[in-house]
Amino acid sequence: MNILGKLFLKGLAVVIPITLTLAIFWWMAAGAERLMGSILKFTLPGGWYLPGMGLASGLALVILIGLLSHVLIFQKILHLGDTIFNRLPLVKTIYTAIKDFIGYLNPDKDSQMSKVVLVQLPGQAFQVMGFVTREQFDDLPFTPSAEDPVAVYMPMSYQIGGYTLFLPRSALTPIEIPFETAMRLVLTGGISQKRDSEAADSNHSAST
Repeated sequence: MNILGKLFLKGLAVVIPITLTLAIFWWMAAGAERLMGSILKFTLPGGWYLPGMGLASGLALVILIGLLSHVLIFQKILHLGDTIFNRLPLVKTIYTAIKDFIGYLNPDKDSQMSKVVLVQLPGQAFQVMGFVTREQFDDLPFTPSAEDPVAVYMPMSYQIGGYTLFLPRSALTPIEIPFETAMRLVLTGGISQKRDSEAADSNHSAST
């Protein structure tokens, strides 16, 4: 039974990540197919709609929005919508949080979140891994009291949450590690040793 239990746990370790990943993509694809498919069924002549056209049109719409984001008139429309969302009490909190979190995926934006650091806490022998989120505070209504302050986000392992600390730059030690590797290392509590070492080796080889 002990051997069967170990094999079962190993099987779960393989099946669960694959299943959850496929389930998320399936949920997104099915949602696009339902939404866009219903629109196409309503607009197209009878018999023209084929399964999968909703998903294809959803992907095309996202690509089109990406292209239009470079057009000045469309940028003003987006800015107007952004202003409206930022003025709604409850919507503003959710919208800005999601927008800021997803912002680092934008390839045209030099995200500060790509900077990974080790934080040396005062009077402590251990270090904490964090991600630099801000180095300028001119647009904020307050100024951190730390000398040469830097905002560092420290996520929690196995949780959706974390802490943002305003620390002196002298307490930070930048480390050369990919953002994705560092985030996975923190969120999984450092258990993905093989994959992290392979990523570090490939990053070292690319830099040399």
